[in-house]
Amino acid sequence: MSLVFRPLVPTDAERLAGFLAGLSSESRRFSGYDGHDLAAAQELCAAIARYDKLRLVLEEEASARIVGLLEFSLSLPEGDVERYRKAGIPLDEETDCRFGLTLADDYQGKGLATLVFPLVCDVARRLGKRRIILWGGVLADNPCAIRFYEKNGFQRVGPFTGPDGHASLDMILDLGSSSVLTAPGGEA
Repeated sequence: MSLVFRPLVPTDAERLAGFLAGLSSESRRFSGYDGHDLAAAQELCAAIARYDKLRLVLEEEASARIVGLLEFSLSLPEGDVERYRKAGIPLDEETDCRFGLTLADDYQGKGLATLVFPLVCDVARRLGKRRIILWGGVLADNPCAIRFYEKNGFQRVGPFTGPDGHASLDMILDLGSSSVLTAPGGEA
């Protein structure tokens, strides 16, 4: 199956709504989106070029079905800055960004995230970033995601309790020391 990795565009709202609505309750809990319907998808699409966000999608080429949503935030919330500072890691909006990834349930556990992650690193570098932190951290009870991030060079920073009361873990990737430096067939 061929996939396309591209920016989210305003005309994606209905297909993005299908992606969000199709997420299992477990995937919804891990993703942290405020909604999983057409209104939520329209808001994500309406925010294109309005904020500090860059949203990308993975789309099945043949069906045009969205099977993944990848998000970058180029601003750092004060809560993140403070948590990392307390851990001895000063963050800087010039060099650091936040990243989050959600895949459709039927695409999870098949190596797709590992395949696309070098492209994620390339996007961050093209944006002038040297480090990536996880958007909202990763829930402590999501061992598959923690393993994925560690396998791809992220280092544990420390635990914290999120605004929703759930135990989470901050993680950071230094793109200069990452073992994930190139996309398949690409150059660093």
